[in-house]
Amino acid sequence: MKPITFKNWFCILFSLLCLLVLSASSLASNLEAPREIIRKAMNHWRGISSYSEVTMVIHRPDWERKMSMRAWTQGDKHSLVRVVEPRKDAGNGTLLKGTNMWTYSPKINQIIKVPSSMMAQSWMGSDFSNKDISKTTDIIDQYEHTLLRTEQQDQHTVYVIESVPHEDAAIVWGKEILFVRDDNVLLEQQFWDQDNQLVKTMKALKLEEMGGRVVASVLRMSQVEDKGEWTEMQTHKVEFDQLLGKGVFTLSNLRNPRQ
Repeated sequence: MKPITFKNWFCILFSLLCLLVLSASSLASNLEAPREIIRKAMNHWRGISSYSEVTMVIHRPDWERKMSMRAWTQGDKHSLVRVVEPRKDAGNGTLLKGTNMWTYSPKINQIIKVPSSMMAQSWMGSDFSNKDISKTTDIIDQYEHTLLRTEQQDQHTVYVIESVPHEDAAIVWGKEILFVRDDNVLLEQQFWDQDNQLVKTMKALKLEEMGGRVVASVLRMSQVEDKGEWTEMQTHKVEFDQLLGKGVFTLSNLRNPRQ
């Protein structure tokens, strides 16, 4: 048996390194890009267009209140949310068109444009922000996405993705971490501040088949520091890819509902 020379050792080591690189490349090619995973989750949530009927429950340690709402979305930049009950809140609405958002209050009969600096503010006193309630998809393009790991849950693969805002993005969060199931259902979304502290978490508490697809029919947004404070969105009905009229996403319809 001939002794292994330095040259032979080098060739063996080089071959092993090549195999490792090829294996890693093969694995990476089989994993979908995290940005596309998030895009599919957003599309799954909104559809080409959607109409939904939702009850929002705002819970605090010493009180609780409910509101019934109707919501419409189209594409990834248009949405309209309108409160229908209770009577004292009926007619309050929020309209998103592109990067612009407006709110309307029938009590003062006035449409107010929401500045970008207030997109992270509470919507109707809930734990959902103006940005959350509008189902905006800014996270797709204004963040850098990294796949942290995959998990197995209920015979599904769950992708755990860290999303960090671009430096020039007008985002208050330091990062967000999303848990997306392989059937495009968003199971959880964590919101971390600039000091790397977890502030609030949105979790899917119940999944149901609605509108021809599995969706999170109950979503709870809860504060980390205040365990007794949370808001639930309970979806009772949702229809996807419906033909919506041209006048749905207009300031006129926000003030004087025709749909």
